[in-house]
Amino acid sequence: MEDYRGYELGPIRPPSEAMSLLLRVTRNCPWNKCTFCGVYKRKPFSLRPVAHVKQDIDRIRHHVSAIEDIINRPGGGNRQDLLALQPEQPESEQLAFHSALNWVRSGMKSVFLQDANSLVIKPDRLVEILLYLRQAFPDIERITSYARSHSIARISDADMARLAAAGLNRIHIGMESGADEVLELVKKGVDKETQIVAGQKVKRAGIELSEYFMPGLGGDRCSRENALETADALNRINPDFIRIRTLAISPRLDLYQDCQEGTFRQIGDIRMAEELLLLLDNLRGITSRIKSDHMLNLFQEVDGQLPDDRERLTAPLRRFLALPPEEQVLYVVGRRTGVLANLSDLNDPLRRGQVETLCAENNVTPETLDAFTARAMARMV
Repeated sequence: MEDYRGYELGPIRPPSEAMSLLLRVTRNCPWNKCTFCGVYKRKPFSLRPVAHVKQDIDRIRHHVSAIEDIINRPGGGNRQDLLALQPEQPESEQLAFHSALNWVRSGMKSVFLQDANSLVIKPDRLVEILLYLRQAFPDIERITSYARSHSIARISDADMARLAAAGLNRIHIGMESGADEVLELVKKGVDKETQIVAGQKVKRAGIELSEYFMPGLGGDRCSRENALETADALNRINPDFIRIRTLAISPRLDLYQDCQEGTFRQIGDIRMAEELLLLLDNLRGITSRIKSDHMLNLFQEVDGQLPDDRERLTAPLRRFLALPPEEQVLYVVGRRTGVLANLSDLNDPLRRGQVETLCAENNVTPETLDAFTARAMARMV
């Protein structure tokens, strides 16, 4: 067994896990071939030994207890008392302390298992980790993980039920697309039917399911299929959450090279708005919560529960697509530069003036908009 190197943190977590304790049970991604993702490239995948994960939990438990002792003193303690607890060495112990402190401040209700696919761990080992975590922190309300559909599809229903019983109660799956042609194009390593099997398996186990859709991933050739095939897959799964993650392509991605070679033609924000509307219009017979909770999304106000909120969900998209081209340019530039938060901000004279100045300075017109936004989004990923 490798030597324990102290508490570890992986590189990412979903926005919805901002208040969660991050517990690293694997390192990087076991697939790591998706052309639209650059998070784990050139980093080897490995499973952390269960004993090491337990030691991480013990370190967090130690620091949480010390922090709570300070907080529960008469008067609640103070910042200086808390900072006096911070270990000087090693760096991993400082990381554990600050993770514990932030978690205590956020209420200690949720834990997110890192990195890209914790469900690749054998069920017996993952159950052991979950039970140890629940024993250390019995008041946790949610334990969450990323997972690949390919991995979940290979787990038996009985083992999925064991994971649920041990405390795993939410899984995030990057479906990205339900179109087989798109999935093959971006080397996702899974097909539509496997995505459906995996999603239904999670739901049968009684575990909350977040599925992610990526507008634009089909490029110019498969934009319509990307929306319609994904809607069909989601209708057959009925996930608890459908989360939007707009495609952005930076030079460090393999998909960027495909763009340079002409095998992938990126679509702009107006086409992606049409694609997202097509998806929403074709979600039928499900009760999913739609969340647009990422800075890359053009319409963060797209947030609601199907079927009751259907009109409210699609209204911003219809309103945007009905705007004259010049107004669409202003909104897109305003969102991509952080000046505007929603369509209503176009009516704010100060913000509108800022965007008009940006458009003039950068010569952004309906004809040059896609190139401008592509550059802006590439800087965000």
